[in-house]
Amino acid sequence: MSHTQTKTHQLFNQAKQYIPYGVNSNFRYWGEEDTPIMARGAGAYVWDVDDNRFIDYRLGFGPIILGHAHPEVNRRVAAAIQDGVLFAATTPIEIELAERFTRMTGMDKVRLSNTGTEANMHALRIARAYTGREKFIKFEGNYHGNFDYVMFSGPTAKAELLGPRRQPHRLRATEGMPVAIRNYMIPLPYNDIELFERAMVEHGEELAAVVLEPIMGNVACILPDLAWLQRVRALCDEFGVVLIFDEVKTGFRLARGGAQEYFGVKADLAAYAKAMGNGFPVSAVAGRNEIMAMVEPGRVAHGGTYCGNVVAATAAAATLEIIETQPVIETIFANGRRLMEGIHTILTHVGVPHVVSGAPSMFSVLLGKDEAPTDYRSYSEFDADLFGRLGAALIERGILVDDDPREPWFLSYSHDAAVIDETLDLIENAASAVFGRSLQVRRLAA
Repeated sequence: MSHTQTKTHQLFNQAKQYIPYGVNSNFRYWGEEDTPIMARGAGAYVWDVDDNRFIDYRLGFGPIILGHAHPEVNRRVAAAIQDGVLFAATTPIEIELAERFTRMTGMDKVRLSNTGTEANMHALRIARAYTGREKFIKFEGNYHGNFDYVMFSGPTAKAELLGPRRQPHRLRATEGMPVAIRNYMIPLPYNDIELFERAMVEHGEELAAVVLEPIMGNVACILPDLAWLQRVRALCDEFGVVLIFDEVKTGFRLARGGAQEYFGVKADLAAYAKAMGNGFPVSAVAGRNEIMAMVEPGRVAHGGTYCGNVVAATAAAATLEIIETQPVIETIFANGRRLMEGIHTILTHVGVPHVVSGAPSMFSVLLGKDEAPTDYRSYSEFDADLFGRLGAALIERGILVDDDPREPWFLSYSHDAAVIDETLDLIENAASAVFGRSLQVRRLAA
């Protein structure tokens, strides 16, 4: 970064005295010189402790759907906590939230939790109890949280080590996991109908679930082939396998009903988090009546001291009400399309092969090729280092993105036309500096 970072470096050095690598999530560590320390946010902007301002396209890895410090969400939370935050009992706000949640998603029943990891963990457990089976299919590059069963062949795996496409290896994402649990998971490439059909014929009778991200939210927003997604649905029905959508990133961001509404394919169970609470820690597992009925006291464990706490439930109820009653998704998509098209125009003018992949509310910019990736292996053929140079230039100019092209650009309701104009001006300047050409790019109409 070229910004002043005096306070940032002081606080980061202090943090490292008490916190491993100075961060409470490994993904927040950007190295000894560039790890940011943020102080505040408002709308589409954030400020670090040195008061450097950024247009924020990370949005906390996706939860900030309305904008930072949204006044109505914060007002309702502030009012609610005056009467207490935790009671070891159901509260009226949980019921209000569940009613709106099921109406918007089309799911029959919902249980609240705190993180996307928890929601996915519970979904897999419920599917195993419902089917009486233990194995599941997971797709390469998909990320389903930080619990052992699913942490194989994820978005940090080295593509060259994944093995033969027709007989993939199961690469663990972390040390500290029992090696034997990999035997419960069958890995497959994303978007490959033939290999999925073969796996279902071979293993369908022993599968509890097929777990997938309906958009690869941790690998360049790779979109599903609709024919593949529909075939997954059909074969899960044929073999009595529970289809689990990980909607942690897509829920309430692609559409009011999430990816299931957007693509017109219904899951049996789904995990939700992130945009559901505009940054407050809340998540949910939801699904069909007969499957969710497994969550019966004394039968399938689901719980947690903070599940459905007043803070999280109030924030989610307020956020979903705004999404349901205001043109949040429509506005984000209109501004997102304009940003995607503007980025495409700028990169075309500088002559850099590229793909802008994903949906207008969450997309990624890939450099070095002009053919959209379809799975994790084809994503690995893009030039991540080249994007890293562009990403660093964007950050220097006040656009907060990841310099890793796997991570999406997220938009919020606060990213209005003026913010998009400002962003495109800065991208044009950064691209000129990185790729060595002076640009005169015609702005797309608002």
